[in-house]
Amino acid sequence: MALDNGEAASSRENMEGGFTVLYHHVFSYMKPMALKCAVDLGIPDAIHRRGAATLADIAADAGVHAARLPDLRSLMKLLTTSGLFAAAADDGASEPAYTLTAASRLLVGPLGLGSIVRYQAGPVNVTPFFDMPAWLRAAPAASDGPKSLFELTHGRSRWDPANADSSTMQDAAVAESQFLIDALLGNHGHIFHGLTSLVDVGGGHGSLGRAIAAMFPSIRCTVLDLAHVIADAPAVAGGNVQFVAGNMFESIPSADAVLLKYVLHCWSDKDCIKILRNCKNAIPARAAGGKVIITVMVSGSGSRDGNASETEEMHSLFVTGIGGIGREEQEWENIFCDAGFSDYKMTQVMGPVSVIEIFP
Repeated sequence: MALDNGEAASSRENMEGGFTVLYHHVFSYMKPMALKCAVDLGIPDAIHRRGAATLADIAADAGVHAARLPDLRSLMKLLTTSGLFAAAADDGASEPAYTLTAASRLLVGPLGLGSIVRYQAGPVNVTPFFDMPAWLRAAPAASDGPKSLFELTHGRSRWDPANADSSTMQDAAVAESQFLIDALLGNHGHIFHGLTSLVDVGGGHGSLGRAIAAMFPSIRCTVLDLAHVIADAPAVAGGNVQFVAGNMFESIPSADAVLLKYVLHCWSDKDCIKILRNCKNAIPARAAGGKVIITVMVSGSGSRDGNASETEEMHSLFVTGIGGIGREEQEWENIFCDAGFSDYKMTQVMGPVSVIEIFP
């Protein structure tokens, strides 16, 4: 049966809309590539120094060849359309002046989040997802086979120091820690009141542990991480922060509280339960102040606008590539229960990132 004019028009609109959505997905990889290029060129810092910068200003500061100005214009137009920069044309000006937005301000300076962009959009992280169809079709590997998509591609785990981006990963962890420090200690410092000792498990170079010790001098902080990570940690002045080489799957030093910052989402349910049981063995009873403090992205807990929801799902897919799982609150609660904990309290820190206190 032939379609009437209204049905035909509706069908065309659906097809055109579907075509747009499909092409948006096909070319979406250009956004992180463009953002990483801008960070590598130092464009956010160049704009920050000037307050507003024309294309010629950016090219001069970033060392872009004059013949590449049309390419740079395309880069800036995409990043402006996607909300990373803003652009306004002065009367009579042929080119707009670019300014920072709330997102790109986070990339400015040595303590900005540019290192996270370099890490997440780098080839070591991106390449494994080309192997995803083969990974999904294959049965789980034997004990000596690859345990994650990342391992299938690179032949080693995400945490192996031999990975080509190990230093970039550490830089990203430091930057992310600094961002969390501001959000956590600035607004939720009460979580650490009453503690006399704390172990920061997987604490890297100890940026969060140092910040806690500085704000709460009565807390003795121990940073636990693998030997090769601890070996590169900068020296600490003062006596209330110490570094200990160890493995969270084996044992955790005793303390009033154990801190797990962005750790558990990288591991399977079984591994999370094992880590948390070791944490439980390291702390006193709840009546004596014992608890485990977790920072993690909880799916479904933040704003439900499109950007937030899509960010959560992209993050969940990313962690599956390294052997982890993105989880909703009920799934976290099940893990806490299976690990032997009796209660928990969840507080949103920023967007879908929450701090969860769990009690024995």
